Amino acid sequence: MTVRIEGQPVAVRQCWCRQCQKLASGGPTHNAIFQTADISWSGDIASNHRIAASGNELTWAFCPACGTQLYGASSARPEMRAVRLGLLDDHGLTPSVAIWTSEAPAGATIDPAIEQYTGQPPAPGTAR
Repeated sequence: MTVRIEGQPVAVRQCWCRQCQKLASGGPTHNAIFQTADISWSGDIASNHRIAASGNELTWAFCPACGTQLYGASSARPEMRAVRLGLLDDHGLTPSVAIWTSEAPAGATIDPAIEQYTGQPPAPGTAR
């Protein structure tokens, strides 16, 4: 599986929703949000979906051979993909926003210096 990304992320976030905690085996997912058109993939991709707490359909994609998480997508923003930071080599990206913090476990450590939303945030690149 390889990915090629042409653009810069519109946001870098960590997500504490319960679905992301399950995908990440207990912690948040760390995601760089890119325009869908800026990403190209080679290799097989598998996916699954469910209705998220936001009411939107959430799709998560993964490598069917090894299970590596590739990206998340929301029906609310089909023009964007939340690429998992663990997929990217030497990315140098750091989350500047934590979302769905109301669902973080009691022992979670969330950087108080970054912007936080207890639930669904505004779309990346929009006024907050």
